[in-house]
Amino acid sequence: MKNVGEARVAPTGSPQEELATGERSTRNRVARSILDHGPSTVADLAGRLGLTQAAVRRHLDALVADDVVEAREQRVYGARTRGRPAKVFALTDCGRDAFDQSYDKLAADALRFIQERFGGDEVVAFARARIAEQATGYREAIEAAAPDQRTQALAKALSADGYAATARSAPVGEQLCQHHCPVAHVAEKFPQLCEAETEIFSQLLGTHVQRLATIAHGDGVCTTYIPKISPTADHTADPSTDHATDIASASTAGRNPA
Repeated sequence: MKNVGEARVAPTGSPQEELATGERSTRNRVARSILDHGPSTVADLAGRLGLTQAAVRRHLDALVADDVVEAREQRVYGARTRGRPAKVFALTDCGRDAFDQSYDKLAADALRFIQERFGGDEVVAFARARIAEQATGYREAIEAAAPDQRTQALAKALSADGYAATARSAPVGEQLCQHHCPVAHVAEKFPQLCEAETEIFSQLLGTHVQRLATIAHGDGVCTTYIPKISPTADHTADPSTDHATDIASASTAGRNPA
């Protein structure tokens, strides 16, 4: 008598079709891992996916040929170590489109209409209203977190909204990394979306923040630097108050243009 685990549905396709399906599935896992974690080395991908580096390279070669990913030189922060920097693989615009069942054109057209009909200030107002509504859940998550866990709480809340966010330690603070941006193509044309998002991060965390990089600007990851937050910092600021506005005005200082 066979174990339950041994029972299988009879294959309906040829062995070649089954192999092709398996290859596509693994290839999608490789691309999804890059989406979730940002530009990655072959070793990174092999470790996360439980594949050999040779298998990862084979799938990457196919993804590069399909213009889903591209190879880049790994950025080195701080002192450069000996040896050549490892090559990293990042999603192309085409690769992001495969994951974005997006309404980019509709959104961009709507914002362009607002800008042309009512002026740029109304685009800013829309961007702020949009992120403020989205941030209601973020505020609840941050208020429920311990002071030293607020950035992590924000990252988790952002991930639930599709931003694939992580938080990590940085010199005298933390870095919030968003490895995916559902509105990247629209934000490329309307950087007010990135600016409003940076402002709301500042308001939520009760400290100035600095946007270092954005996907909309062509970077692999949206990166925001958050200085070490005082345990007594007010992280529940109401965006309608003058105090919140003052924080927001400083939040984009020194960032790369989006």
